[in-house]
Amino acid sequence: MLSLIGERGFVRVGELSETFGVSDVTVRGDLTVLEGTQGIRRVHGGAMPRVTGATHELSFEEALESSAEEKWAIARAAAALVEPGMSVIVDVGSTCLAVARELVRRDELHDVTVITNGLTTAFELENAIPRFQVLVTGGTLRPLQHSLVAPLAAAMFTHVHADLAFIGCNGVDARAGITNINLPEAELKREMVLASTRAVVVADGSKAGQVHLGRIGDLLEFETVFLGASADTAALRELRRTHDRVVTVDA
Repeated sequence: MLSLIGERGFVRVGELSETFGVSDVTVRGDLTVLEGTQGIRRVHGGAMPRVTGATHELSFEEALESSAEEKWAIARAAAALVEPGMSVIVDVGSTCLAVARELVRRDELHDVTVITNGLTTAFELENAIPRFQVLVTGGTLRPLQHSLVAPLAAAMFTHVHADLAFIGCNGVDARAGITNINLPEAELKREMVLASTRAVVVADGSKAGQVHLGRIGDLLEFETVFLGASADTAALRELRRTHDRVVTVDA
């Protein structure tokens, strides 16, 4: 089990159960032991290696558990921008998943086309069909985020143009702009911005002041930056000096 978790980065309980021919209950017990002695981390639905350091990318399941209430509040504020008849890009990630859920919840929305590279997001949006048309990019699957990336994922954005894009990220900084830990995802996010008339950032407060390797764009390329109210005060002050549409949202 430890070897598989280390190799894949994230493994579901059901996968371990099937691989080793034991019950889910047995797997959960074994994971509890490994968590205490072997440096793994239990997350929703499975387990991943316990990695320390600023460059550590959270799995999708781990991110779901982090700042959850703040993310739902951000999603409600951001999803209010969508109107019937619009075409929308929804990026991968836990905050973008919250946006998708808010869009589905709004019964008055109809004739909305949503394009996404997130498999979890696509399944969430399925609940709104036929009010929504849902397009999935295709591409290579990244299990850690259940996202589709290069090659081929970017091809979708050469053929479509959206009214609005919701972009997730790992860093929001006044000078470095909007950045992401993973380079293939950062490149695709850039294509999403270019394929949209308007783009907004949705990020919990922990992303404020953070800078990572993959650059998505300058702060001013985004119409609005929705940040959680837990954002560092100094970082928030610098962001607002650069952009007058940095909106903090309380949980």
